[in-house]
Amino acid sequence: MTPVFGSVFTAFGDSNLAGQLIVILLIAFSVLAWTVMLGKYHELKKMRDLNTRYERYLAQLGTIRAAQKDYPGAYASLTREAIEAWGRTEGGSSELRIGMVENAIQRSVGECVMGYEGKMVWLASIVTGAPFFGLLGTVWGVMDAFGAIATEQTATIQMLAPGVSGALLTTVAGLLVAIPSVFGYNYLLSQTKIMVTELENFASILADRFELEERAGEGRAR
Repeated sequence: MTPVFGSVFTAFGDSNLAGQLIVILLIAFSVLAWTVMLGKYHELKKMRDLNTRYERYLAQLGTIRAAQKDYPGAYASLTREAIEAWGRTEGGSSELRIGMVENAIQRSVGECVMGYEGKMVWLASIVTGAPFFGLLGTVWGVMDAFGAIATEQTATIQMLAPGVSGALLTTVAGLLVAIPSVFGYNYLLSQTKIMVTELENFASILADRFELEERAGEGRAR
């Protein structure tokens, strides 16, 4: 066992019960944070790939209403909702149909944005809470260490050091959880914002395409 890990286990053994429980809790937070970060990264990557493929697919279609309804992805969901809204208003005026399509697209955008931002609250909570849990364990441990030597006639640094080092372990653990989590959170948040902007742009293009097709249909009917 390396000296570093040996000192860590020694400090853990010198911690009080509350400190040990907090360290174990922070380890669980770390596992959760990495699970969320890696899972969210792959989820966003998959969503972006699906959206890119669907955008290429739509570009090849003569009319937007010919799009397949079982295609996966956020862009496909917007298109599907728009087509269904279009079908429900068949026979109505152009203004009514276009308005219903735009409303359906906006509702679908809101639902997709919630999907993009899903699980981020867990990561934000860990980023915020982990250092405070570490600080709580340190303060608690230091109080116990000073309390233990308060009844002694003479207090030495050798008597105080084990309790203090065990108490400081919780701060180290809290920082080791929070530091990678905050970098991961900021990266994923930036990617989410970019994808939300791309989604809103696609929604605008989709609404424009429906309107253009409706106007073209009106022109042919005349």
